[in-house]
This record gives sequence, structure tokens and C-alpha cells, in this order.
Amino acid sequence: MEEIVRELTEAYGPSGAEGKVRELIQERIAPYVDEQRVDALGNLIACKRAGASPAVGRLMLAAHMDEIGLIVSYIDEKGFLRFHPMGGVFPLTLLGGRVVFENGTMGVIGIERWQEDKIPPMDKLFIDVGAASPAECPVKVGDIAGFHRPFFAQGTRWVGKAMDDRIGCAVLVEFLRQVKETIYDLYVVFTVQEEIGLRGAMVSAFAVEPDVAIAVDITTTGDYPESDKMAVELGKGVAIKVKDSGMIAHPGLRRHLVQLAEKAGIPYQLEVLRRGTTDAYAMQVSREGVPAGVLSIPTRYAHTPSEMVDQRDVRTAVDLLLHLVAQPMELGG
Repeated sequence: MEEIVRELTEAYGPSGAEGKVRELIQERIAPYVDEQRVDALGNLIACKRAGASPAVGRLMLAAHMDEIGLIVSYIDEKGFLRFHPMGGVFPLTLLGGRVVFENGTMGVIGIERWQEDKIPPMDKLFIDVGAASPAECPVKVGDIAGFHRPFFAQGTRWVGKAMDDRIGCAVLVEFLRQVKETIYDLYVVFTVQEEIGLRGAMVSAFAVEPDVAIAVDITTTGDYPESDKMAVELGKGVAIKVKDSGMIAHPGLRRHLVQLAEKAGIPYQLEVLRRGTTDAYAMQVSREGVPAGVLSIPTRYAHTPSEMVDQRDVRTAVDLLLHLVAQPMELGG
């Protein structure tokens, strides 16, 4: 999967500008699905029909294509760009960073005045694209910058920007490549605008009308120095969500995923996330409600330009999905 992960994480695709990522995924999954369509918001909805007739239900699997970024809000008289965050961007991670715009323009993030004892507020930072005036500036107000950072692999670890959630997209691409038959009609959705409010999942879940829905996303870990206490570590297997700040995973679906993992000998962890949520929240409350859960990829340094995952956890997520679609679910209450 390394090639897929490298390709997807290095692609430009902040919230609202996911087109290049979508094109890469469309090309990758075309041989393995029965149909694809793009909705009005830009979600890519792929369908793989059940091998058995009739299908036992509709299963929606979702991962978001967008990444955090910066949107230009003002260009000053010397050509420096002021910006607002697109999603959960932390000022501490920005200074000296490089960004890229959709037209290929590169920029460096600078600060008005360096104060060693303070984290700079966002309004003291700017992007320098080498322009000396607004007339020379190759971008304009409203243009969106993504972070520029190459992918690398070291041992079992993969590091890159936008692992959140291109790693989830890669899991679903690899799942589609491997799955031979499914007893469900599968709707594999690559969503937009998750980082700014789960927009894509809201409308796609409304359209798909799934019987069950699962998001594949990242979660933080508790395995590095002075980290928050959390029972999730790199290399210990896919994390099955119990709860986050937006939703409680459907208890029957969570139990089913745990039982599948234990029966198949797939390493797994249970996730309780204090802050943050995923597309599963939007899918869970769609229409009259949908049993929803999350498979999470443990990730260090989330929402920075160097997010780290372990490829063993990524592969266990694929394996669990393959077992999931091969047998019916008994969700109970």
C-alpha cells in the first residue's frame, strides 16, 4: 500500500479543494466497482453490488479526502498574505512551514516578530510567496493553501502530511482492490469538507440511505512522552471506536467488530477519544438514524504536517473490513 499512501498524502486537497485527490482515487478504484458518481458537493460515491441476490442490506464505508489548510483573507501592500485556518490548524505547527496553492505557487509561513516565550497567535503570521506588491502576487483572496511535505517510510512507520484522512482513503482503496465478493451492496464514499464540519458525510449519507455505516479515520495515541493517557498505541492494531466527543458508536456494531477481530485473530484496540469526531457522527444522525461506528488508524502528531502511522495498523483495518462484508451482522440493541 505504500505507493497509494505516498500518492494520496502528497496530493493537494484542503477542504473545499479536493478535486485532485478525487481524480487519483477515481482512477485507482475504477476496475473494482460497478459504478461511480460525484455529487453536488464533490463527494465520490462508488458502489459495488452484492454477489448474492438479494443483498442483505446497504453498507456505507466513508473516509474523507480533505485535509486542513489555510485560506487567504487579505494581501497587504508589500504582497504578504494573511490567512484564516481551514479546519483545526495550530499556530505552533506553522512557523517556517511551506505551503502550496492549487496553481502550484509555493509559500513560506513567517511571523511579525519572534517572541521565544509565546506561541504566536494566528493573526501575527503571514505567508510569503515572494511578491513585492498585491499586483505581483500569484494568488488572490479566497485561494486555499495546503501544506507541503513529502511522505517517507521508516521501518514499519509511514509519515506524511494529510494522513488525516488520506490513510483512511488508502484503506478503502486497498479494500476495494482485495474484496472479491460481498453480501452487502457496498457504498464506498470518499467525502469532502470533513475538517470544517462533516459537510460531505451529511449529504452523502442522506442520499445513500445506508442500513449500517462505518467511517475509517484516524485517532490520536497515548504512546509518546507526556501524552494524554489513552489506550491506543502505534503497531497494536486497528482501533475500534467506543466514543468520541461527537458520538457514541452503536454498541451492537462495536461488539460485532470486536467479535470479528477476535475470531479472525486480527489485532485491535478500543478507542475512547476525548476531543474530535468523524464522519460517523453525521452518518449516525442522517434521516431517522443509522447504526454507525468507526475503524480508526492510530496516528501520532495529528493535525501537523508530519502525521505518523504504522503500516501494521493500516493492514489490520483492511483485513477487518474484508471479514465484515463476508457475513451478516447481528447488531442487537
